[in-house]
Amino acid sequence: MDFHEVRFPASLSFGSVGGPERRTDVVTLANGYEQRNTPWAHSRRRYDAGLGMRSLDDVAELIAFFEARRGQIYGFRWKDWADYKSCAPSGVPAYDDQVIADGDGVRREFAIIKTYRSGEQSYARPITKPVLGTVRVGVEGDEMHEGVHYTVDTVRGLITFDAPPGDGRQVTAGYEFDVPVRFDTDRIATSVAGFQAGEVPDVPVVELRI
Repeated sequence: MDFHEVRFPASLSFGSVGGPERRTDVVTLANGYEQRNTPWAHSRRRYDAGLGMRSLDDVAELIAFFEARRGQIYGFRWKDWADYKSCAPSGVPAYDDQVIADGDGVRREFAIIKTYRSGEQSYARPITKPVLGTVRVGVEGDEMHEGVHYTVDTVRGLITFDAPPGDGRQVTAGYEFDVPVRFDTDRIATSVAGFQAGEVPDVPVVELRI
């Protein structure tokens, strides 16, 4: 996939509007009952980057970033200010924030996930773009040390242990992460007069499957 490991300017994404979307097929039967199905195992996020523009300098920075990505051609990282940590937004990521797997004594590579829970239901989201230097890892309640016990692939969202965690030993992680996205348009329309009057460009951004 054509992807640039660069983050959209966080100062511009702050104030943007967006979040997860699902695709649900709803069929209403003759008796009034419904059948609901989805072809998507995972949600997909959409954002409008235009709402983060506060000055003409911001617009110039946006255009430079857009041109460097060649419009929709190259994907990039996006900081979702509403959801970018393994912990609560007010917290600091800790090595035991998220349970990502149980060891089996053989497996050394583990994908990073974030689990969302409500009541008895939960959803495990793949985290493919952790932020460099923020990933902390634990095994059975003990914190491990990066470069000694494990390495992190921030391009694919993988943790690789030097030695496989023992059978049944719980692997946990804490981290910050970005969302892999691309522009959902090949055109950005701006107007100096319109921007000074309070209008902002429409800049749709959509999550990529990685």
